[in-house]
Formats: sequence, structure tokens, C-alpha cells
Amino acid sequence: MKRIEFLKAPMDIATMQETVSFIENRIEQKQFLQHVVVNVAKIVNMQKDPVLAESVKACEVINIDGMGVVFGARFLGHAVPERVAGVDLFHELLAMSAKRDFPVFLLGATEEVVSKTVDKVKAQNPNLNIAGFNNGYFWEAEEAIVTKIRESGAKLLFVAITSPKKENFINKWQDKLGVDFVMGVGGTFDVVAGKVKRAPQWMQKTGLEWLYRVIQEPSRMWRRYLVTNSKFAWLLIKAKLRSF
Repeated sequence: MKRIEFLKAPMDIATMQETVSFIENRIEQKQFLQHVVVNVAKIVNMQKDPVLAESVKACEVINIDGMGVVFGARFLGHAVPERVAGVDLFHELLAMSAKRDFPVFLLGATEEVVSKTVDKVKAQNPNLNIAGFNNGYFWEAEEAIVTKIRESGAKLLFVAITSPKKENFINKWQDKLGVDFVMGVGGTFDVVAGKVKRAPQWMQKTGLEWLYRVIQEPSRMWRRYLVTNSKFAWLLIKAKLRSF
């Protein structure tokens, strides 16, 4: 995988299959691997949040999740083959784990959502070994949760908590989690459990996934996307002008 820097954010140029193969090999070798995805909002927030920026930069694999970043990187001359969406990578890694008998731990969301997610992924992958799971409301007992994860015997940990909490949690506790691979998956459990619908394929491919979110939750999302998308566009324009 080739690493580039885009708007002060490092990211890896890789396909989905290249990413899965790389992660599988690292787990086989028992080499700890911290994974993160970057999208428009995260790149914008990294500009003013040094703790988040450091947490992202500490990761061994940084995939591009979001067509906005794909289009933006191409606009600045980077040859990005495709996006590696966190939701899709999550499912690919669970399928790989079921085949290889790698135990997994699911952390995050509400108790109802994480429980439904466990049921759904077990139905999709009957051989999947769920070493354990826990909701995402544990901040008064962080160390106890870390111990629970470590003692579960899981090789892969998926953290479904909002950014930047998940990145900072992973970066803070990575040495004590006892897993070989950890990935922040944001709102993935909400999608898998059926609480949130994912945008149609044509909207995903054309970079309009954000619009679908606004349509679903207009009062909560419109301001967020208006601000972050505008800031991202301005960052792109400034970077393009500097390249001349």
C-alpha cells in the first residue's frame, strides 16, 4: 500500500482486497495493527484537533472512507482507485475471521444495538466466533472494559463510537487491549442493526451519502454537513491554488 498526505492527513492508497489481505497477514504474524478510516468530516476536524490528528497518524492502516475524499484526492492529482468504506470493510473482515476462526469483540452503540448487531453478524457468518461485546457507555469504567476485552481472547476489536472518542480511546489503550487488530467503525452497528438505513448505491458512488443522512435526520445533520463540506471545499481550493 502506498501512503500519501492529503490536506495534512496521511492516508493509504489501497483497494478493499489489498486492505483485507494486509490485515489478515498481520494478524497471522501476531503483529498489532491499528486501523482507521478518514472521511470529509474527520479531515476537517483534524485541522483543529491535534489529539485526533495524532490518533489518526498513529494508525498503521488509514483507509479512505467517503467519495468526497476520493474525489478531492483525485482533484489534487492522487491516483485513488476506490474508497474502502468502513461498513464494507467491517463485513469483509468478519467473513475472513469466520473462515480463519479469529475471535472478534464488538464494542460500542447502545446495548440494544450492539446485541442486534451480534445476532445479525452471527446469522450472516454462522462460524464467526464472537469472543464478547459491550455497549459504548463505559466511560466511568474504561480500564474494566479494557480488561474485559483483553481477557476475552479476541484477535479483532471493532469500536463503534463517535469520532474523536473512538480514535482517542484506541490510541490510549492499544498496548493493553490484547488484540492483534483494532478498528474504529463509527455508526456501523446502527446500520447493521437496522436502526439507520444506508444510502442507495448510486448515492454512495456519486458522493451523496451525506445528503441521504441529511434527508433522514435533517434537524441534526444539515448544519453539520453544511459546515464541514464548506470547510472541506475551501481546503481543497487553497491546496489547488498552492499547487500552481
